[in-house]
Amino acid sequence: MNKSVVSTNKAPQAIGTYSQAIRVTHGDTVYLSGQIGLDPVTMQMVSGVEAQIEQVIINLQEVVIASGGGLNDIVKLNIYLTDLGNFAMVNEIMGRYFSQPYPARATIGVATLPRDALVEMDAIVVLDE
Repeated sequence: MNKSVVSTNKAPQAIGTYSQAIRVTHGDTVYLSGQIGLDPVTMQMVSGVEAQIEQVIINLQEVVIASGGGLNDIVKLNIYLTDLGNFAMVNEIMGRYFSQPYPARATIGVATLPRDALVEMDAIVVLDE
């Protein structure tokens, strides 16, 4: 198995001991680290839960593009929310970016996230050979 780091300046740079994504050449699977609502230019959190959800999806999309794919190549998506009351909003916004078949997904309620984010998402991507 061969692993390589995927990195793009079109999504926020890693701010800890993780990579934006790791591409595994065996099976062409890419494991994306969690993205929060950071603006990649300013590295500041966007304001409000709706803006954060949208920015998180945009950030994921940029990392997937840097990996050689698109959002529809995501096969598994994990969503972490500090308020599960925002679940319906996540579904509505995801509908703007994803098409069927939608990825398998888990949504988890958490107490806090890095940088006081309101939402974080990570994903597994499988690219066509």
